[in-house]
Amino acid sequence: MAITKKRKAAEAKIDKNKLYSLTEAAQLVKEINCTKFDSSVDVHIRLGIDPKKADQALRGTVTLPHGTGKTKTVLVLCPPDKEEEAKNAGADYVGLDEFVQKIDGGWTDVDVIIATPSVMPKIGRLGKVLGPRNLMPNPKTGTVTNDVATAVNDVKGGKIAFKVDKAGIVHASIGRVSFEPNKISENAQELINTLIRMKPSTAKGVYMKGVSLASSMSPGIAIDTKSVSN
Repeated sequence: MAITKKRKAAEAKIDKNKLYSLTEAAQLVKEINCTKFDSSVDVHIRLGIDPKKADQALRGTVTLPHGTGKTKTVLVLCPPDKEEEAKNAGADYVGLDEFVQKIDGGWTDVDVIIATPSVMPKIGRLGKVLGPRNLMPNPKTGTVTNDVATAVNDVKGGKIAFKVDKAGIVHASIGRVSFEPNKISENAQELINTLIRMKPSTAKGVYMKGVSLASSMSPGIAIDTKSVSN
């Protein structure tokens, strides 16, 4: 694939032999953005773990101090007595049987699904549809709970879920290029701090192996891991 002039210009601004501080990278990612729209800013963190081991298959949530810059669409699957609570908290869709049928037919037009424990037996069979899209409610990410109001507020307020992939890398969207540099760096640092706190006791050697920052369709910026893991 041919490299565009904008992409070449962006790559020319990055010193391939340099490891940037998070503060520097947050400023640079704005300068090298190649898109005309408000691109997402993503952080990619390579960890020194073995995801095949159950205790090292990290997954969790983090509330970003400045949000993601994106309003997430939330579906709450719950019994009738919880519907009003979910609606008042700002859920976009609320119900049960109707949405179970829609999802069973392939509908997944939401960003997050929250469910109460009592309805999980009904939606367990939807794993084949929801699993590959990371939409299946899970207690570990706070999306299976009786406190649906708090769960909805958390998601709307900037709470994101993450999990390590098969290569030991965590990928997460932590803002938009329109954010001020300090907001980008503080959001990224919050995720990194969370991963440091979650370090498995069985993980050996270097834990934070690599960190990079990139916006949509733009080259990645390598970050000095020592500057973010102190």
